[in-house]
Amino acid sequence: QVQLVESGGGLVQAGGSLRLSCAASGRTFSGGAMGWFRQAPGKEREFVAGITWSTWSGRRNHYVDSLKGRFTISRDIAKNTVYLHMSSLKPEDTAVYYCAGSEGSNFDDLRARLVSGYDYWGQGTQVTVST
Repeated sequence: QVQLVESGGGLVQAGGSLRLSCAASGRTFSGGAMGWFRQAPGKEREFVAGITWSTWSGRRNHYVDSLKGRFTISRDIAKNTVYLHMSSLKPEDTAVYYCAGSEGSNFDDLRARLVSGYDYWGQGTQVTVST
């Protein structure tokens, strides 16, 4: 059984930092992709960052342009865990953050950004940024 369990969310003041963790079990996703998405109230789930692997480009990180520089995705293969480091947080970053994984191969940048590109999802962790 595949499980993705997020942790690290919470309440933080604007300008602060958080590190979200996603521990995977049942699959390693080493040859596929893992990503972070977020969903604010009344909005659709949106891509935040992802790590993919493909035959032609190897391992790559992908980011939403608007978050690049503030958010960083990383992975500890030994722990089968992916992280999202978030800094200079803003109230508009408030959302439920979801971890996702897929064993599909040869993810390109477009597929990495799609909700439909992932097969497994965590339960989400709430991040609230106060003014």
